[in-house]
Amino acid sequence: MKYLCSGKVRDIYELDNSCLVFITTDRISAYDHILPNNILGKGKVLTQMSIFWMEFLSDIVPNHFISANEADIRKIPLNIGTPDYLKDRTMLVQKANMFDIECIVRGYLAGSAWREYNTTGKVTGLNLPLGLKFADKLPQPVFTPSTKSNKGNDINITFEQARSIVGDDIEELSRISLALYSKASKYADDRGIILADTKFEFGRVDNRITLVDEVLTPDSSRYWNKFSWKPGENPFGFDKQIIRDWLDANHWNHKPPPPNLPNKIIEETHSRYSEIYGIIMNARK
Repeated sequence: MKYLCSGKVRDIYELDNSCLVFITTDRISAYDHILPNNILGKGKVLTQMSIFWMEFLSDIVPNHFISANEADIRKIPLNIGTPDYLKDRTMLVQKANMFDIECIVRGYLAGSAWREYNTTGKVTGLNLPLGLKFADKLPQPVFTPSTKSNKGNDINITFEQARSIVGDDIEELSRISLALYSKASKYADDRGIILADTKFEFGRVDNRITLVDEVLTPDSSRYWNKFSWKPGENPFGFDKQIIRDWLDANHWNHKPPPPNLPNKIIEETHSRYSEIYGIIMNARK
């Protein structure tokens, strides 16, 4: 087995010509930088939620998941961790020819979209109604692609800029992304959670557009408490926004090295990841 790379969160190995091994660590990133601290158990949360969502959404688009069965994982010739470490954070996936964009869907106005709207009244070239507040619900979900980088900053781009990268497949990527968001947000809403926005990644497997990487995790999505949400106020979130907020409050300039997180923020992040895991996973039908 061959080591391929380490991203912000995942260590990736090549098992054979058609199969990769994804190991999701407890690393946490913010503003496209890996932070010095880990969030205990985070890799297991991300892996298990991704598996659930891929299966739940498989009627819309195929995905690259093969197996996370413990017996299959124990057969992997790894020298990087004990079986107990690898359990629940490791999955076998199909190799895919990746599309070099991130497919972001936003149903609410937050993050970089809020900052851009405040400056231009638009988000990735899309006109939005005047007078929207922070955390406002958009008239309808919007597809807002970005560039993709494992080390540098992701940059929001227009639909036509995305077309220049992936060609006319952008039409289908947009359609699929919006359909995935629609089904997932309904599931979350029924459980008292707002799925404010999320990021999808796609590739081609056997020439079919395929959902890959992490799916609807608290790393790649904003999950808010539906019952305390109020436009114009910072929502209570079950995601890593708490870390971004702390970094902003401490005036980090988004350049290396990132600061150490205090124990209180680490523990609260762990608590919120665990809570959204319980809400999404334990309420399965």
